[in-house]
Amino acid sequence: MELNLDLDPILPSSQPESMTEFVNSRGQPATRSTTGGWTSALFIIGVEVAERCAYYGISSNLITYLTGPLGEGTATAAAALNTWSGVATMLPLLGAFIADSWLGRYRTIVFASLLYIMGLGMLTISSIIPSTSNSHCNDSTNQKNCTNASSHKALFFFSLYLVAFAQGGHKPCVQAFGADQFDQSDPRERISKNSFFNWWYFGICASGGVAVVTMSYVQDNISWGLGFGIPCGIMILALLLFLLGTRTYRYFVLEEENPFIRVGRSFVALARSWKSKGFCVRGPVDVTSLSDEDNADASAEAKGLLRLFPIWATCLIYGVLFAQSSTFFTKQASTLDRKISGDVEVPPAALQVFISVAIICFIPIYDKLLVPLTRKFTRIPSGITMLQRIGTGMALSLLAVVVAALVEIKRLKTAKEYGLVDKPKVPVPMSLWWMVPQYLLFGMADVFTIVGMQEFFYDQVPDALRSLGLAFYLSVLGVGSFISSFLISVIDKISSAKGKSWFSNNLNQAHLDYFYWFLAGLSAFEIVLFLYFSKIYVYRKRVRIDADV
Repeated sequence: MELNLDLDPILPSSQPESMTEFVNSRGQPATRSTTGGWTSALFIIGVEVAERCAYYGISSNLITYLTGPLGEGTATAAAALNTWSGVATMLPLLGAFIADSWLGRYRTIVFASLLYIMGLGMLTISSIIPSTSNSHCNDSTNQKNCTNASSHKALFFFSLYLVAFAQGGHKPCVQAFGADQFDQSDPRERISKNSFFNWWYFGICASGGVAVVTMSYVQDNISWGLGFGIPCGIMILALLLFLLGTRTYRYFVLEEENPFIRVGRSFVALARSWKSKGFCVRGPVDVTSLSDEDNADASAEAKGLLRLFPIWATCLIYGVLFAQSSTFFTKQASTLDRKISGDVEVPPAALQVFISVAIICFIPIYDKLLVPLTRKFTRIPSGITMLQRIGTGMALSLLAVVVAALVEIKRLKTAKEYGLVDKPKVPVPMSLWWMVPQYLLFGMADVFTIVGMQEFFYDQVPDALRSLGLAFYLSVLGVGSFISSFLISVIDKISSAKGKSWFSNNLNQAHLDYFYWFLAGLSAFEIVLFLYFSKIYVYRKRVRIDADV
């Protein structure tokens, strides 16, 4: 199956058939004709499609489970979910370290998949066990119920964090392993790799959209046990599919010396050099344990990683905005009139499918129309630079949160007009379609920023640390979730002390609009900083087509 149909005929593949940096499943030098390419990549995309279906099948509706069967308050549940999401997207740093240092990407994926299945199985069991709400613990005569509730909650969160730990090994390695199937030194395969990141995100968003709609319906209307059990079964299928493609893959040869140790040693030498030379970034580096050539390479790698930090840091607020779609957006939707035909009511979490819809519709347009068109003018394989792509998505996310604030103002006004301020259980007579634009804008923002970060951090790190590079992109979302959790906790405490929390359990009395405006301000400030650091950033590799032909 050929997904990249717009290859320029001026890009012949003049590279040798065998590749010394990759081997096949037998440990022999990999050849272009029998390994890698789109055949292997489609196996790996299929695996990630199944894994994302399992992940979003449990994560998209957790706010409902926490505020329902587990009896948590809105602010507490949102903070807990942001913390879990933050951990889940920070752990890939550990998974990438293990993969790039010892196990390799293939083995890490297999072991992580087994842990994933175990965690989902335990989560299913925890949801089947009858639960007792926290409200029953207030009475001293219900100490047994209170103990059962605590045990049930402990099992639930242990299972949830086991899933997060497993995803930490699975997520960065699968995508890096998929991108490894295309040789960066070959002009045709390099363009295919640019398309790979687009179609990768297309696949996971399509599966995520299906999972959000179907699993939230099952969980809300049938049972939580079945709603968590189906993702477990899907993850088993994902592992089997991955193993099926074993003989077609290209495997990156791990370096004899641990790349983290080499780069870490260079960081120490850089720090000593800067101290002795007045923090001169361009000064020589004395790494006596390395040869002159290795010294130069390690020094360049260390400096290259340091140059990524300002870009990484100025993407964090995007991660904060990203965290809102599965928490407060869902709680907003739960207050609206969600009936679309007779008695058919849309689960609030299912509105997240519009993010996937936007991504599924826009990625083919971007990949097949915008990229070839802009490529003719810029001579850049990806059409626009990776940082331009990221910045465009940031601007769209700012617009999305502004729209969310305006919709929330409309919702609060409607609730007041109909006398529903003190009636949180009564749906606000306002259609769910009011919230669709903010989801669609977030979806379009993801096409630019998320895919752009994936490609940027994969491309700009040393070859031996590419799993770590993708973990950097995930850590943006992880740290963003932690920042979101921190902001919610602080704002909830301050606003409660002043009379009424912005995140009151009764959203008709809350002020999510204030929070959204606050986030919009942070986002605008982030974009200004991002534009500055993007302007002075020097890419690690030359990306112009005519530079390689």
